[in-house]
Amino acid sequence: MARWRDGTGTLTITDRDRVTETRVPLRIAASFRHRTRGLLGRDGVDGALMITPCGSVHSFRMRFAIDVAYLDGRFNVLEIHTMRPGRLGLPRPRGRHVIEAEAGAMAAWGMRPGTQVRIVQTAVDG
Repeated sequence: MARWRDGTGTLTITDRDRVTETRVPLRIAASFRHRTRGLLGRDGVDGALMITPCGSVHSFRMRFAIDVAYLDGRFNVLEIHTMRPGRLGLPRPRGRHVIEAEAGAMAAWGMRPGTQVRIVQTAVDG
């Protein structure tokens, strides 16, 4: 299992027929400080944010609605929910990572429950 660090990367979503790949810029929040902050105080997100390790999220003090994808340890999408500001997500028993993006983005990328995604870290915050 990879040891994730705060930084940037690429999220790759492959459709079920393995014909189309969608690559999305990704911020990785692995430290306590970055996981706690998440998307709070931002007006939007370019691409997506991965919070790891993480089994549940909230949208208190958020300024916009978000899509939340819960991933297991092998990066299979367990569930996807859209959360409006001021909501508390339930913990996901097998959830190890969470991907957050602006509401509607995941459907546009073709991400759905059962999809396996790939994450490659390209830079580490220093």
